[in-house]
Amino acid sequence: MPTPVLRLVRFTGRLLLALAAVATLVVVFLALIALTNGAGSGLAAWLTTLGTGTVLALWRGRHRTWPTRLVPFLPVVIAAALTATVCIPTVPTARRHPPALPFVSTQHWNLTTGSRVAVYHYPPANPGPRHPVPFVYLHGGPVRGISVQDHRFLQLLARRGYDVYAYEQAGGGRSDLLTMDQYTISRSVRDLAAFVDRLDKGKVDILGFSGGGVVLTRALADPGVAARLHRVIIAEPGPADGPTARITGHKGRASARGLAPAPTGPRSTHVPRYAVAFGLMRLGLLTPDTGLIGQAEGDNAFTAADLGSDTASAYCARDAHRIPAEDTAQNFSFSPAASLRVQQTVKDSPSIAPLLRRSRTPAMLMIAECSSQVRQWATAVLARAPAIQRTQYMPGVGHHMWNGLDDNNDRAVAVIIAFLQGKPAPLPNYPTRDEIPAFLRDGK
Repeated sequence: MPTPVLRLVRFTGRLLLALAAVATLVVVFLALIALTNGAGSGLAAWLTTLGTGTVLALWRGRHRTWPTRLVPFLPVVIAAALTATVCIPTVPTARRHPPALPFVSTQHWNLTTGSRVAVYHYPPANPGPRHPVPFVYLHGGPVRGISVQDHRFLQLLARRGYDVYAYEQAGGGRSDLLTMDQYTISRSVRDLAAFVDRLDKGKVDILGFSGGGVVLTRALADPGVAARLHRVIIAEPGPADGPTARITGHKGRASARGLAPAPTGPRSTHVPRYAVAFGLMRLGLLTPDTGLIGQAEGDNAFTAADLGSDTASAYCARDAHRIPAEDTAQNFSFSPAASLRVQQTVKDSPSIAPLLRRSRTPAMLMIAECSSQVRQWATAVLARAPAIQRTQYMPGVGHHMWNGLDDNNDRAVAVIIAFLQGKPAPLPNYPTRDEIPAFLRDGK
């Protein structure tokens, strides 16, 4: 008769085998999700895994007596229940746009490219002199909504006499979605040109931040689009072409990444379906047009907390414990799949250096002290574009230079207005093209 210890050992062994069987089936399911690109909301992978597990359970139980034949099916049932959660949507699958903002009306413009974008207008709000050239803001992302913090910054420019316009790029915020194959960096540039044409106020001054800076850099390299631009400000740009995207190297001073408290609020990545979808997309194991989740569902599911430490990386280490709320939960909008798709088209694009060298549109570059961006993404633009007349190295701020802390917004506005009005720069012109090697070497 088996001793209690022997019975315990046997039970533990069987339990471990059952857990190993469950884990194996889950791994098979995830592999099939990747191989089928999530076909049928993951059901193709789920049914195949269930079928495979059932066949193996029948084979394992073929010599057992009737009651014990059911034992091999237990891991199959558990694995089926676990993996089924990846196939079931927990948010609406039709796009839910953010509600209207209380402080500015949302217009929708149909562009000649076929994009339908959400547009915001802040007319000059002061009784003093008004700048005659319209000002357009290209937000970061890509394929993200304009944050409430950015809206406040635009209001500040309007109070300085600027006629300010901003639009959420196709697929972001309150703008309409595109099919996944239409999300390209080239489409973003064409949308910019179409927006300026739709505005119909002649040339515009334009500020492009982060992902918007990428669009703007590529617009400078397109003579037809650049002809629509009066003065250009490129702030903290990402990589603008394939060769630049492959650069790894220097970054700015220490950011708050890893120092700031973890963001609070719900996360889609705590739900198995979206943890798998977004995780495999980020690893390149699912394409942005995966059949596992639709674009609209992914947009609805993704939350600000899902950005994790990305938000903290946009602030200096000294600000780690006072990072302001950049947005509201109701206004936040980000399309992870479309964003990856646009970024991939940048990585796949050839060098734009020869075209940038021919650009003559007056431009300024803004670089943050604590930037989390690779420095060469910005210095590559400076080196290639002779039209850049000045560089403003912004001390005391991270990637998100206008952030509501201290006098950061006012300092950014002063730099922008000085350039647009052709006045002396508030800060030294640094780095110049000749100073790029030292700038990178010194880790500025």
